[in-house]
Amino acid sequence: MHVQNGANVPRLSQRRVTETCCLAGSALWLLRSLQTAFTCRILAEFFFVLGPLQSETMVCGGRWCRCGLSLSLILSILGLGHSVELAFTAEPSDEVAVPGQPVTLLCSADGVQPITITWRKNGAPLWNEASVFPLPNGSLYIPFFQVNKEDGSSDQGDYDCVAQNRFGTVVSRKARVQAAAISDFHIFPWDATLEEGGVARFQCQIHGLPEPDIVWERSGEIIDTENPRYTLLPTGVLQITALQAEDAGTFRCVASNAAGVKYSPEAVLTVTGPHYTGYKDPMILVGPENLTKTVHQTAILECMATGNPRPIVSWSRLDGRPIGVEGIQVLGTGNLMISDLTVHHSGVYVCAANKPGTRVRRTAQGRLVVQAPAEFVQHPQSIARPVGTTAIFTCLAQGEPPPQITWLKNGQELKPRGHIKLKNNNSSLTISGISQEDEAIYQCIAQNSAGSRQASARLSVMWAEGLPGAPQDITATTVSSTSIQISWKEPLENTEEIIGYVVHIRKIEDPVQLEYQEAVSKDTFQQTVTDLEPSTGYVFYIKAYTSRGASKASASVVQSTLGEVPAVPSLYIKVLNSTAIQAAWEPSIKLGQNEGFKLYYRKVPLPYYTGPMLLPSNVTAYNICRLDPLVVYEVKLLAFNQHGDGNSTVRFVSLKEASARAVLNPSCNCVGDEQRAKSSTTGIIIGIHIGVTCIIFCVLFLMFGYRGRLMKCKASQDQISAPQVAGGVNGRISHRSVQNGATLMDTGVLELKGKVSDLNEMEHLFPHTPRHRTEAIPSHSLDVTLVSAIIPDEISFAEEDPPGTQAINHPPSAKD
Repeated sequence: MHVQNGANVPRLSQRRVTETCCLAGSALWLLRSLQTAFTCRILAEFFFVLGPLQSETMVCGGRWCRCGLSLSLILSILGLGHSVELAFTAEPSDEVAVPGQPVTLLCSADGVQPITITWRKNGAPLWNEASVFPLPNGSLYIPFFQVNKEDGSSDQGDYDCVAQNRFGTVVSRKARVQAAAISDFHIFPWDATLEEGGVARFQCQIHGLPEPDIVWERSGEIIDTENPRYTLLPTGVLQITALQAEDAGTFRCVASNAAGVKYSPEAVLTVTGPHYTGYKDPMILVGPENLTKTVHQTAILECMATGNPRPIVSWSRLDGRPIGVEGIQVLGTGNLMISDLTVHHSGVYVCAANKPGTRVRRTAQGRLVVQAPAEFVQHPQSIARPVGTTAIFTCLAQGEPPPQITWLKNGQELKPRGHIKLKNNNSSLTISGISQEDEAIYQCIAQNSAGSRQASARLSVMWAEGLPGAPQDITATTVSSTSIQISWKEPLENTEEIIGYVVHIRKIEDPVQLEYQEAVSKDTFQQTVTDLEPSTGYVFYIKAYTSRGASKASASVVQSTLGEVPAVPSLYIKVLNSTAIQAAWEPSIKLGQNEGFKLYYRKVPLPYYTGPMLLPSNVTAYNICRLDPLVVYEVKLLAFNQHGDGNSTVRFVSLKEASARAVLNPSCNCVGDEQRAKSSTTGIIIGIHIGVTCIIFCVLFLMFGYRGRLMKCKASQDQISAPQVAGGVNGRISHRSVQNGATLMDTGVLELKGKVSDLNEMEHLFPHTPRHRTEAIPSHSLDVTLVSAIIPDEISFAEEDPPGTQAINHPPSAKD
């Protein structure tokens, strides 16, 4: 069993079990003959070094083995009772006391006798208090609890007990003692007038210690909870569904606890006939509230809805996780009750009121927070250290919210100073350069808003005078990829009292805290350390132990295990289509150190493989394409490193089924990711070029179309300006053309040699204005109007005569 140095619990090899047990027995009888309490203490400390002893058993090399001499027998022989460490077997708990009634706070401790137990109230010792009496078993008895004494004091407060023996002091958890009380109602029911068939809700709330029990009365009688239309929630809420005329009456709630009984004001419920029986949308009258509870308590999430038809109430979690069924109960028509809460119940709960047969719904939500008191994941372990060395205590705790950790030394708060350091959010206590003053009992206190826990461990400072010298000539020889043999010679001085050796083991890259040990007998000068990692360097040193402490450490030696080929990888084959498969595997630390993978495949039963495909260690899949769909293939994968190839994993795959059915997946693209990315980019660029080209062609088409229409209109203008037309007519058409240039474009080119009826029709459609206004407009105004009506302002064209025609300029008439 590997443990941290702070725990100082070494690993005993299987073959040394018998020797260690016999060694323990011999040493005990030897020390029994010495009849010294100090020697007995040192022996107990050495057994913490050798390994934890339990009743009739011992932990040896990760296995339980029978030991001929149990720890209980050892301590019985030495007269040390049933436990070496001072620890509480019972601690006081919070109490709610009734004034005038007795109160008992429990406290008892076990350890090396004699043990003295004293009490403190609000941190101050209780000396010769007339109103409290310590009992022989360590408990505290208050015969007549008082809230207000004559001297102004009170028996209310925070109590803790202090246990002490010759090794140190420990302090229990704090217990809060409060007087039972009950207040007046701060929320009580109000009069209500409601329709028949509807719902009613009354609520009462009251403070008290302990939490008061609430019942409801209607017209002076306790409400029958067997009626399914009546729902009484422990939170003091009364719900009535499908109201009837017989529900009318006066309602009040009654609260009671150890401090007494309280009655709320009465409320009158009036039930009237239904005024509207048509459809009503679902509506949530009361939704769940935000709650904070502690584990093992019960949470009630209220949800009361109304509508016509009556909506169906359902519950879900906002994070999508299932609510589950263990400890879940629905009260009434939709209230959710969760019993025996755990931290996993924390979350946001959504209440939904659904119209039957539709998707019409209304929702409300509330957050439930479940707190958990502090709980130790790793307790600090008692250790023994020589003067000048380092001791490390580790204390890990969990809870919700995360607990805060503080340390006590013999019952007094310990703060970092000099050689005492706290690390990792106070979870690690390091004492360097140990002196005799550091010998004490150290306590770890883990506390959060839900509660507190304490654990203790003792630091024993070992006497160093007359200890043996350091073991000599330590050597390390590699045996295999997982074992190294350590050899040494006994110290040069003070070897007579040696009772065993301890081999200290640590990876080169690991910190000192991750060091572990193996203990061997005094006649053993060689130990094979197993269960090591391949291709890994380790640091070893040896210490000799006596009943009075350990020797100095030997010189350290560094040695590495042999390397080995990687383990067999896991291989999975996926058929992509009728001509392609994908070989996939999972990276695992069980593979060991590997540089990459080799992949082979072949047709069955041909003897030759295609490959190997050398793949780096970070690749976990490879596609094999262009396969024959009518052949069975064998795929082989192995991992390799500098020591060679590991064993391979073989899989067989057939593509016949994939070729028989319609190919749903696209064919395998064996092009690399980089080439696929380039192809995709090229396609995007080509698409952009095609789009731009289309836009350019469209613009040119429009431009040439406008140009053609402009030329046609210009030809029409030239014909209209011909001398065969009478001035009056010409003047009239020109005037109207200025006002309606677009109309001229739409009617086409006017033929000047047309019939008179055509001119009459034009005069009818375009009535002319007085001649003096028309004559004031020059004939070239038509050109301006036509151009401005057809060509946008931002586009301009140079005027050109149509091919084969000649521009004709008509001078203005004498009338113009």
